[in-house]
Amino acid sequence: MDSQSNQKDETASGAPYHVGIIMDGNGRWAQRRGLPRLAGHQAGVDNIRRILESSVEHGIKVLTLYAFSTENWGRPPEEVRGLMRLLGLTIRRQLNELDRNGVQIRHSGRLAGINPELQDQIRHALEVTQHNDRIILNVAFNYGGRAEILDAVRHIIADGINPDDLTEDLFSRYLYTCDLPDPDLIIRTGGEWRLSNFLIWQAAYAEYYTTPTFWPDFDEAELHKALVEYAARERRFGRVLQS
Repeated sequence: MDSQSNQKDETASGAPYHVGIIMDGNGRWAQRRGLPRLAGHQAGVDNIRRILESSVEHGIKVLTLYAFSTENWGRPPEEVRGLMRLLGLTIRRQLNELDRNGVQIRHSGRLAGINPELQDQIRHALEVTQHNDRIILNVAFNYGGRAEILDAVRHIIADGINPDDLTEDLFSRYLYTCDLPDPDLIIRTGGEWRLSNFLIWQAAYAEYYTTPTFWPDFDEAELHKALVEYAARERRFGRVLQS
């Protein structure tokens, strides 16, 4: 996976091939406007379309969005139920349009623990869009980086892999993102400076960009700023580049 991801780290236009976004700040965005937190999550969902369209325009091929973490189950039950309803409603309303626009939907995370109806909706979205190739929208929902690694280890043990045969490339094949290149750029909105258990294996050599802008306000211009900064960085992957 390392060699594959390094070869695909940029598109022909110089944009990152795979961008991951930690969509933070929805609740604070709502609170500053005197709105319930769920209104901020709705605004955050509404923002996905413009960032997805802008990503296509910039030549980004894979966009991974951190939508709901394994730790988010610890939020107030009303907020969790609202987030689940919001995802189901979004799938019902936007799936046909995403399919027409050539978006391939992926899911990274555990389906276990999600209500069966929503599981069926997710599986249906994956099936309907599986042959689209304009851009991959990988939704990290009920996702945790540590949980992903534990799941990979369990499957490796179950498959009887000899420890001496285990390599980084082989291990990567057991991750949720097994057939995707590693992210080149991780963006976090809302001003925080941590990965929060997001793609912690895959992001080992990703560039990191943070902005104080809350996710609902992270527009095309904000994405462009992140990509400009990314383009100005020199990616060495642990090597010393010769001048």
